[in-house]
This record gives sequence, structure tokens and C-alpha cells, in this order.
Amino acid sequence: MPFAEPVTVPTVGQKRLVIVGATGMVGGCALRFALDNPAVGSVISIGRRKLDISHPKLKQVLHHDFADCSTLAEPLSHKDAVIFCLGTYTGVVTDAELRTITLDYTVEFARVLHSSSPDAGFSFLSGSGADPTGRSRLAFARYKGEAENALIAAGFPRVYIFRPAYIYPVEPRKEPNFSYRFMRAIYPAFRMLFPNQVIRADELAGAMVDVVVRGAGERRTLVLENRDIRAMVESLHPKQAGGGTVSKR
Repeated sequence: MPFAEPVTVPTVGQKRLVIVGATGMVGGCALRFALDNPAVGSVISIGRRKLDISHPKLKQVLHHDFADCSTLAEPLSHKDAVIFCLGTYTGVVTDAELRTITLDYTVEFARVLHSSSPDAGFSFLSGSGADPTGRSRLAFARYKGEAENALIAAGFPRVYIFRPAYIYPVEPRKEPNFSYRFMRAIYPAFRMLFPNQVIRADELAGAMVDVVVRGAGERRTLVLENRDIRAMVESLHPKQAGGGTVSKR
């Protein structure tokens, strides 16, 4: 049986959100933003591990096999939006596992969500360089591009695709490899020299939550590159990030 906790019933106008991957760096920040947002009435966190957090808005659902999300049909019913942050790092798993986690899990979850909540918005953590054409030599770019295409074709009224470059972890963690340890060490200088190639994890998470909380009305797909995400953060918190424009497609 999945682990669950009581959840408050949102008042009229408040959003019912789902966060997938809240044990991760961005997903964890997104969860905190959602719980603190007065426009959010309830949050369901879906993941493989129980979170060490309790909140009157929060319900936790443990789900171990994202290759089959059929049992999530009921928990996903009547939801307004999902923030999907499930993923892994290149080089940490095999190519087959990378494809399964990056593409197959996303497609399967989206299938069940759309069946249960066809009007939900979908905020998806993709990555810089994602290639919807499938021509990239980088497996990560191809798989993220395929996942983006699948989400756009799934029929959700609003899809928000976030393509961050280097994501700076705002809390201590064990870095997955040397390149991440190196980037964290030089982050202050790198951000000054190449501001559109970096984004803080909390800035990214806040934008992913805010866009689905505010989003309503017209059907649309937004593809947000790193500079676009920074522009969104700047519009919400002028002292935090740099400028840019939002790509619309």
C-alpha cells in the first residue's frame, strides 16, 4: 500500500498540485515553494522514498515502479498541475537506464495523468541542449527532446518545458561527478561571466511552481531556455536574476 498522509481540501481558487521527484535538488525546492504558496491548497508528492517532512497541505504517495503508473490513476485525479522533476545524471546510469528514466517514465506518467486530469498543466524539467529533432549525438539531449515531444503531443492544455543549463545547488550535497564539483567551486565567477548559463536550484523551482499556479485560460506550450527562466525569476524577484525573453511555441 502506498504511504499517504491526510491532506487539506483546497478552498475555491486554490490549486491542487502534484510534484514528482521531491527528493531531488529541484523537486525538493519546488515542494517547499508549493507548500508556502497561499494559492496552492494541496500538494501530492509522488516518489520512491518517504520525505522527512510533514505539512497540512501535503500528502505523500510512495510509488516504486514508474514504468507502470496505473495505480496512480486515483491519486492523480482532479489535479490542476504537475511539476515533474524525476531524472538522473548522465554517466551515473547506463544508456538504457538513462533512456528509461528520462523518456519512458515521463511518457508513462503523462499517460496516466492525462487520463485522470486531462485539464492539468504540466511543468517539465528538461535540460539545456534538449533536441526534439533527435539528431544530437548526446543521448541525454535526444531522450529529453523525445520526452518534450511526447508531452506536447499528449494533449495537456498547458505544457511548460524548462531547459536549465548548470543548476547551482543551494544546499550542501554530494556531487554526482567531478564536473559538478568543479562547477560548484567556480560558480561565483562563472555566474558573473556567463549569467545565462547558470541558474540557482531555488530560482528554477520557484519558476516551475509559479508558472503552473498562474497559468490558466489559453492552451499553450512554453519552451524556456536558461535565459528565459532567469527572465521569469527577474520578473518575480527583480534583484535575483538577469533579463531575457520567453520563447513561445
